[in-house]
Amino acid sequence: MNPSRFALPRRVLPLALAAALSCAALAGTPAHAQGVPAQQQNQVPGYYRMMLGEFEITALYDGYIDVDPKLLRNTSAREVQTLLARMFLDSTPGVQTAVNGFLIHTGKQLVLVDTGAGACFGPALGKIVDNIRAAGYDPMQVDTVLLTHLHGDHACGLAVDGKPVFPTATVHASQMDADYWLSQDIADKAPAEAQPYFKMARDAVAPYQAGGRFRTFKAGDEVVPGIAAVAAYGHTPGHTGYLVRSEKNGKAHSLLVWGDIVHSHAVQFRRPDVAIEFDVDSRAAVRTRKRLFNDAARNKLWVAGMHLPFPGIGHVRADGNGYTWVPVEFGPIRTDR
Repeated sequence: MNPSRFALPRRVLPLALAAALSCAALAGTPAHAQGVPAQQQNQVPGYYRMMLGEFEITALYDGYIDVDPKLLRNTSAREVQTLLARMFLDSTPGVQTAVNGFLIHTGKQLVLVDTGAGACFGPALGKIVDNIRAAGYDPMQVDTVLLTHLHGDHACGLAVDGKPVFPTATVHASQMDADYWLSQDIADKAPAEAQPYFKMARDAVAPYQAGGRFRTFKAGDEVVPGIAAVAAYGHTPGHTGYLVRSEKNGKAHSLLVWGDIVHSHAVQFRRPDVAIEFDVDSRAAVRTRKRLFNDAARNKLWVAGMHLPFPGIGHVRADGNGYTWVPVEFGPIRTDR
C-alpha cells in the first residue's frame, strides 16, 4: 500500500490541525460555561434582627443619601478627605449615607422609630415599608410610631398622597419639635430654601392629626412601656433619642436609638465637634453628641443610629481624643442571653 495516497495536501494540514484542536477544546469545556448566567445586581432584603432582653429589635433600611462632605462644619476639606480615605469612603458624588428605621416588638406593642423618607427624596429612598414586609410584619400591625424629629428623611414615610401608611398607629413626636416644624408662622419667617422642609413635616403628620392619632411628649416621658424619650437637642429644636430597656432573667438590657447624632461616622466619631449644615443649633448639637458618645462608651450601651452604616447598631468605644464605632456582628437570633 502506498501511504502517500492517503496523505493530506500540505496546504490543508494546518486547517485540519486547527479544527481538531478546536473540537478538543470544546469537548473539555464545562456545559455551564456555554451560557454564563446574568449578574443579579440586587441586594438582600434590608432588615437585621436582634434580641434586647425580651424585646425584639429589627433594623430597617430605607435607602441612602449621597451627602456632600462640604456640608460638614468646624473642619477643613483636607481633614475631611483624610478621615474619609481612612475609612475607604468615596466622596463622589457624595458620601453614601444610610437612612435607617427601627422596629421594636415589646411583646405587647409593635413600635416603629422613624419612617424613612417616603417619596420625598427620590428613588434611592423609601424602602422601609417593603422591608417591614420582608421582615415578616405588615404596616397595619404597627400600633405606635415614634419620631426622633420631623425632618423629611425621618417623617415623610408616614403618608402617601395624604393617606396614612400606618393606618392603625398613633404617632408621637417631641412637643418642642412639633411646635417648630408644624408652625406656619415659623415657616413663613424661614428662608425660602427651608420652607419645603416645613411643608414636608406638616404633610407627613396631617392625616394622623385629622384622625386624632398624633401626640406630643416631653423629654423624660416614658412614651411606651420600656421606651423613654431622651433629650438630644441641637440638630433640631426637639431632636429626641429613645432609651429602650428590657429585662431578662434579672439582667437589664439597654439600647439608645439616638436619631441624627451622627451624619458622618468616618469624621464625627474621630471629631465629635464637627457639625453639619442641617443642624438648627450646631453648638447644642455638638454638646449633645459629646454627651451621648461619653454616656454610650462609659455605660457600654447598645446604640442605634439613623445614619450609621446599616444596620446602624453597635457600640461606641473611647479611643484617644475621639471615639470608634464598633458595629454589631451578623449572626443568629440569640434568645439565650
